Amino acid sequence: MCPPPVEFAVAVERYLAAASLSEGSRRVYGIALTAWAWTLVGEDPPAGRARRGARPPVVPLAALEDATVAARVRAALDARAPRTRERELSTLRSAVRWWRAQGWLHTDPLPDLGSTPAPVSPVDAQPLTGAQLRAVLGLRAGLREQTLWHLLYDTGASAAEVLALDLADLDRPRRRTHVRAHRRGLPRLHWGDATARLLTLLLQGRTSGPVFLTDRRAPEGTPTADRCRLTGRGRLSYRRAAELFSQATRPLDPAGRGWTLHRLRVLPPAEDREDA
Repeated sequence: MCPPPVEFAVAVERYLAAASLSEGSRRVYGIALTAWAWTLVGEDPPAGRARRGARPPVVPLAALEDATVAARVRAALDARAPRTRERELSTLRSAVRWWRAQGWLHTDPLPDLGSTPAPVSPVDAQPLTGAQLRAVLGLRAGLREQTLWHLLYDTGASAAEVLALDLADLDRPRRRTHVRAHRRGLPRLHWGDATARLLTLLLQGRTSGPVFLTDRRAPEGTPTADRCRLTGRGRLSYRRAAELFSQATRPLDPAGRGWTLHRLRVLPPAEDREDA
């Protein structure tokens, strides 16, 4: 284990160097995480063109454990648009988990964030029609993606909650989650036959670890709870799951942008549900 860095910016660099990310995702994560340095010192990060090349203030990583600084982070997240909030919270949580696994942080500065759902935009609150749901669930996507999408639709849970599931949380014969998951703050979930069949295929040969895994091996330093001991792969992140869903649904979206995972949580009208 390497000695802890003093500066927040250095901790960000080390996390990005160890993370299993594409170059594009590494750049996006770097921009998002570096911007928090301004928040930690009580300043607004530069916007627009001023953000390019701006040098972040020097701030110690340990500042995250200060209650006043943590409150600034919470306030900044609450001011974000819903989709941005969930994306940036997921990014920051991933980095914090890695820093804690290195022993660089001793407490979780964001213990209660995520327990209260962020407001949903009017577009994301609109249900997909039965035809749209059938189109999504019929896409020629990978087994992992189809299992995730079916589970989100069946349970109505948030993507963050479903991606936090471990195999030990699943009572697969009864098609529901165990009490263990509820003690970890996850909701009680139930799913149908189609989702149960997909889970059986997805989890074949595995007995522990996260339900949904990345395509590549987890980087060194990934917390044990976020890594599969059998395959060495890490827990799938919200950002990557959302990115894959938007890409897959772009041809189905009349606006051409692709849909958000939240749309799978919103039930269509009863007459559409019967055929979905």
